[in-house]
Amino acid sequence: MPVDSFLYLRRMEEKDLPYVYAIESISFPNPWHLSTFKGEIQNHEISYPLVAVHSGEERVIGYIIFWVIRDEVQINNIAIHPDFRRKGIGESLLSQVIAAVKNNGATFISLEVRPSNAAAFNLYHKLGFKIIGRRKDYYFNPREDALVLGMDLNQ
Repeated sequence: MPVDSFLYLRRMEEKDLPYVYAIESISFPNPWHLSTFKGEIQNHEISYPLVAVHSGEERVIGYIIFWVIRDEVQINNIAIHPDFRRKGIGESLLSQVIAAVKNNGATFISLEVRPSNAAAFNLYHKLGFKIIGRRKDYYFNPREDALVLGMDLNQ
């Protein structure tokens, strides 16, 4: 069954936060605070927090949070519940966002990733992101640089 036949995206709501926070806590050694997610939900100026919902169960199985500032997009957070990883959901989620922001006039998209997160790095590379920089000691627990990846959406 293709991913898109059972997955849909919608804007994150406060009722989603227990599920989102559970995914966040399982996925990252330094999870965002619940208040950070609430702030993203409330920031209608530039923030676009979306959840990926399994339509058969109406279950939040992932999320993506990105900012749109004029014609540039910054992906701030993305995660898929471990039970649903390696099924193409992260790729579908990110591809849908890239297509939507490009269609709305975005010309550049960027994100940061740990060099040790090979699965995420490989996905981003597959979708067309290139390394454009490095941020020293960006992450902690464990301390690690961040690779800054970007993609020109005009190409």
